[in-house]
Amino acid sequence: MPDDYSATTKDISVRVRSFFLADQSRPEDNHFVWAYRIRIENLSTQTVQLLRRTWRITDGRGRQQHVHGEGVIGQQPVLKPGETFEYTSGTPLETPSGFMTGQYHMIFTETGNTFDVDIPTFSLDSPYYGGVVH
Repeated sequence: MPDDYSATTKDISVRVRSFFLADQSRPEDNHFVWAYRIRIENLSTQTVQLLRRTWRITDGRGRQQHVHGEGVIGQQPVLKPGETFEYTSGTPLETPSGFMTGQYHMIFTETGNTFDVDIPTFSLDSPYYGGVVH
């Protein structure tokens, strides 16, 4: 995934790429929509499972929304060493730009030890905004 954002925590790599969805957006109504594609790769020597997620979504005015939930897209994937999991989701904003960041709350399945994995901060940019928010 070129031109993406990435972070690695405890040998779990998270890569993100966002896409503005012009066909689902209505700028005249202050409704802007993005999709984001995430790839999680287990670079460790242990099997891990993604249990929960926490997102902090910030719009172009600095307003924040916090989202917490079980798994991702209705799944709690288990990743053996070397395996990857990819999914696509999305978010709307009332401004033409913003950014997202967050964490996956995971567990090493063999030991039961839990840990958090950083989701890199990534921009939500549209052609209706003159700059880039990072």
